[in-house]
Amino acid sequence: MRIDLHTHSTASDGTDTPAELVRNAAAAGLDVVALTDHDTVAGYAEAAAAVPPGLTLVTGAELSCRLDGVGLHMLAYLFDPDEPDLARERELVRDDRVPRAQGMVAKLRELGVPVTWERVAEIAGEGAVGRPHVATALVELGVVDSVSDAFTPDWLANGGRAYVEKHELDPFDAIRLVKAAGGVTVFAHPMAVKRGECVPESAVAELASAGLDGIEVDHMDHDPATRARLRGLAADLGLLTTGSSDFHGSRKACRLGENTTDPEIYGEIVRRATGAFPVPGAGG
Repeated sequence: MRIDLHTHSTASDGTDTPAELVRNAAAAGLDVVALTDHDTVAGYAEAAAAVPPGLTLVTGAELSCRLDGVGLHMLAYLFDPDEPDLARERELVRDDRVPRAQGMVAKLRELGVPVTWERVAEIAGEGAVGRPHVATALVELGVVDSVSDAFTPDWLANGGRAYVEKHELDPFDAIRLVKAAGGVTVFAHPMAVKRGECVPESAVAELASAGLDGIEVDHMDHDPATRARLRGLAADLGLLTTGSSDFHGSRKACRLGENTTDPEIYGEIVRRATGAFPVPGAGG
């Protein structure tokens, strides 16, 4: 089985619609794909209705968190999307995305970049607006060569010249809320240093003690040495290890199934979840 547990659609900052995403996942030879849009479940219904035969959809989300001033992302799988406490927190994060993006546009304009909020909003469309949409506008203006090049201290990286903070969950609260909604938590790309400051290993140990289920090891932002280090950390802490593409369509240079999760790990995630079930393809 080929299993990719981290992808994004136009419901947040990907370029494939949810339906296109599941069809493209099947075409890429995947057996299982997780839809993990940022802080939203808006793409669930469309994706579930379009899952082709031979593919299984795992519903999820990537939750924006912050610990001691450091941003981090928590992948949540197979939780009940209607559980009110977790839904309320997702809504708070989403509601803060627009003023945050507008603040980044204002900072960029102060730096002499002729970006407009109208264009950023147009790029985001119906999706939850975020930094990748602002980054895409910078690419269009020729300020940077790629979306990834916008995530530097000069521009949109954590603490960068045009960075603006947003409402984010405490990761310990995120773990508690996801578990209460019957879901499973995996710390996304925990040592992606190119994105900015990362939390220390001691914090990962504290999260594990609080109920964290796993860490994402095989990811495009982790080199071989980092992956080996993370596997050792996971073994010491009794955490599951996952792999994924973090696919964003044409917005990032990564392919569906670029990294994958071991079928036994996937089976354990499904076994632990009580909030929702994977969706098998029915030819939609």
